[in-house]
Amino acid sequence: MTSCHPAERGTVLKNPLDEERRPGEIPVLPDDREVAVETDSALAERVSEFTVRRMSTYYRILLNLERHGVDTVSSARLAELCAVTSAQVRKDLSYFGSFGTRGLGYQVSDLKGAIVGILGLNRRWTMALFGAGSLGHALYFYQGFRDDGFHFTHIFDADPARAGEKWNDVEILPAADARKTLQTNRVDIGVVATPEEAAQEIADLLVDLGVKGILNFAPKQLAVPANVRLRNVNLAVALESLSFMLSK
Repeated sequence: MTSCHPAERGTVLKNPLDEERRPGEIPVLPDDREVAVETDSALAERVSEFTVRRMSTYYRILLNLERHGVDTVSSARLAELCAVTSAQVRKDLSYFGSFGTRGLGYQVSDLKGAIVGILGLNRRWTMALFGAGSLGHALYFYQGFRDDGFHFTHIFDADPARAGEKWNDVEILPAADARKTLQTNRVDIGVVATPEEAAQEIADLLVDLGVKGILNFAPKQLAVPANVRLRNVNLAVALESLSFMLSK
């Protein structure tokens, strides 16, 4: 469920897009600055999280356009569908190369394919799920993950009664077996869907095993080394943000 969010590092200049932004559009934030494209790892460090989120949304928009038989799309139309300016679309894409033809726009399938590569969706990602409760069940059976190349290959739960249960072709294993299992069957990403009191111990285990990506749904801020990519998803915080806005 991705939504669009709102020039070299150093002095922050006045945002030239402020004057051309239409009502309801999301502004360019100060952290969203242009940088020179260097190596892939340097680019990943420099491109803002907001840009990556918008790229993910562009991908979904393009996927939908392709399904409806649309061959080309202008930056203005893409911007309209994402509630940003066309300048923002062009700026985001410019981080990663040169796309489209002036006056003609973008070939939908070509741009979609390029963004697939940019987001790393052109490969298979393996994931270990910790927590086989209601949230874990919903995450495991969400087809959208598999459509984008994210596959749960292991499930662990602290409840011994769950051991041996199968979700599709993946057997739920005792949490105590996680280290031994993942030492010989490595995964790319660990997904934490446990109560908060167990979350940090699981994160520590994943770090020890060399897992470099953690998606955390537990309502706890986890501590991980700088070389581990951590993303927190707190549904309560999202609802509290809505309740704040609705109460005004």
